[in-house]
Amino acid sequence: MNMPVRSHRGGATAERPLGWARNPLTEFDELLNQMSGLLESTVGGAAAPAVAWTPLADVTETDDAFEVEIELPGVKSKDIHVEANGQELVVTGEIKEKERRGVLRRRARRTGAFEYRLRLPGEVDTEKVTAEMSAGVLTVTVPKAEVAKPRHIQITESGESGESGDR
Repeated sequence: MNMPVRSHRGGATAERPLGWARNPLTEFDELLNQMSGLLESTVGGAAAPAVAWTPLADVTETDDAFEVEIELPGVKSKDIHVEANGQELVVTGEIKEKERRGVLRRRARRTGAFEYRLRLPGEVDTEKVTAEMSAGVLTVTVPKAEVAKPRHIQITESGESGESGDR
């Protein structure tokens, strides 16, 4: 008895018995690979520059500074570049591909070049920017410039009361 076969791109065939259950995630991965191959053949595979991805981040504003926490698990400090220029903060770097033994069955973690850009809403002191890496989170603290910090204005009472009883 002949088994049904399914042809694949490039002429390769795979035998699968009728009613064989497939993992939907495997089908999705195959679809993504086919779409990627189509895009590479249209745009030009290896000649096309790698596109940088944007890591996840939280931005907090206090009275004194902006604090940016960027998730970069597995990245070494030497592979990260932080630059503050005017009101713009730019964090770039690369997550290097890990050498592996055996066959990689699933890949979900990102590798390659990343870039995070943020335009801050106020004047900042770029000379005092600090960056610290801890537990896979890069924390960049960007102090506000003295002119941008809110300050309390004291209201003074004048000596004249404005009321006069001798008229």
